[in-house]
Amino acid sequence: MLARLDARTIALVIFAIVAATLAGAWTSQMLGYAPCELCLKQRYAYYLGLPLALAAWFATPANRRGARFLFALIALAFVANAVLAAYHTGVEFKWWPGPADCTGAYQGAGNVADFMKQLQQTRVVRCDEVSLRIFGFSLANANIFISAALAALASLAAGHVMRQG
Repeated sequence: MLARLDARTIALVIFAIVAATLAGAWTSQMLGYAPCELCLKQRYAYYLGLPLALAAWFATPANRRGARFLFALIALAFVANAVLAAYHTGVEFKWWPGPADCTGAYQGAGNVADFMKQLQQTRVVRCDEVSLRIFGFSLANANIFISAALAALASLAAGHVMRQG
């Protein structure tokens, strides 16, 4: 079925999936599930993918070379994001250490007053603790599959554009 979709339709599908994923991330945040540092970094591909998918939709009929380049960028961004999500999953399962700013030991303040001030101002969301599971998957786990699917769709669209001209 996917092979029958044209590149413009795939661009819209990518746009819709990216928009829905971002909406879900923002909704979970509004419901009190604060994102960790790695979660925030995984959003970069989505922030990039949204305008790129829209640009690819506009470019496809008139500028096939440009559209192919845009789809390749989308694919590359989401392959990298799938790798980052896999790394985050490993941190959650404690297979390897995560970044020090969200999993490491506390870097103490110089004195008690500074320490008390830090406690009042800082809320660290740990990258190695899952705050929300949906059907047994953490959001990082789900992001591996979503990002891989988006990369595959973008690659498929780039292939369509190449074959059509």
